[in-house]
Amino acid sequence: MRRPPFITRILAIGILLHVYIGLRLIPDAPVSDAIRWLAGLYLVASCVLIPLGTRARRMAPRWSRQAAWTGLTAMGFFSSLLVMTVLRDVVLAAVWAAEALRGVPHGDASVRAASALAVPVLALLVTLLGLFNARRLARVVTVDVPIAGLPPALAGFTIAQISDVHVGPTIRRPYVEAIVAAVNALSADVVAITGDVVDGPVDQLSPHTAPLAGLAGRYGTYLVTGNHEYYAGAREWVAEFQRLGLQVLSNRHVVISHNGARLVLAGVTDYTAGQFDPAQRSDPRGALLGAPADAAVRILLAHQPRTAIAAEPAGYTLQISGHTHGGQFLPWNFFVRLQQPFTAGLRKMGRLWVYTSRGTGYWGPPKRVGAPSEITRIRLVPARGG
Repeated sequence: MRRPPFITRILAIGILLHVYIGLRLIPDAPVSDAIRWLAGLYLVASCVLIPLGTRARRMAPRWSRQAAWTGLTAMGFFSSLLVMTVLRDVVLAAVWAAEALRGVPHGDASVRAASALAVPVLALLVTLLGLFNARRLARVVTVDVPIAGLPPALAGFTIAQISDVHVGPTIRRPYVEAIVAAVNALSADVVAITGDVVDGPVDQLSPHTAPLAGLAGRYGTYLVTGNHEYYAGAREWVAEFQRLGLQVLSNRHVVISHNGARLVLAGVTDYTAGQFDPAQRSDPRGALLGAPADAAVRILLAHQPRTAIAAEPAGYTLQISGHTHGGQFLPWNFFVRLQQPFTAGLRKMGRLWVYTSRGTGYWGPPKRVGAPSEITRIRLVPARGG
């Protein structure tokens, strides 16, 4: 028997989850029948709006932005609604079990009613908070990376990192212009863009990525591809980034001389690039071919943190990554850990430091909760005792 297409299965699961929410909340809610009908109609509408939001860029331009905003915001609300409905059921089950163990009558009707009303209210508040967090300008986060044997000439060398901007249906030119202004205010030695700049093709989004040409680092602006560049047409985007004056590091390196000391800055294609084009396979070791042996610091720009598994034995000092968004909002922060070794912040794998940005934009729903966006100012400092 032939299995239904993947998209059909996803849609079916989405509908079933909406039905679950409706059955668990609507009958218990202390509201009028009219409100119950409206809640049911909203859940039906949500089943339609969310798929439309995810495919908005395929629509006519006059409708795509409205469809994206409506559908993706509905997706964010649905996510919180689902998580809180499940948590409510867990609490109700615990109350029922406790009463059963004590041998007392089940008197949780008031709890069921209050919680059925509280869930959508709290989900709405979380969604609004997440919208505010996602849309405000990312804050600057300063991270000192302690490096043993760091040449004095490189102490204080700074890299301004942006990652996962996801220019697309809800992130447009003004958003990008604000990011560029904030990065340039840091006066960094290098500007690094660690992938997932875009969510769409060049012909639709090039006017909105154009401000990236204004990024200014003392030794230039460097970029590596993320998985979303490959979804949108990596070759075309690499050409566009180069046209803007960004230096794309595709499994190669540059040597930067700073105050008489040399530093190697390498970059690799996305961890999954080989699935789209075997010639684009990510190669951290190959990116160092020909690098000077006397360079005490070797920095790798790699979109996904899991590239560190290959980067550590290759002899890099620091890997700078993104991709995870820090989880962006519940429950995705738990799922990230199933795929990536690190979710956010500065961590160490063997001899390799790995910094994982929470991202400068957002993907999908305009929503961030517990994972604020960031523009990162990475500074090299001597390790204590080193």
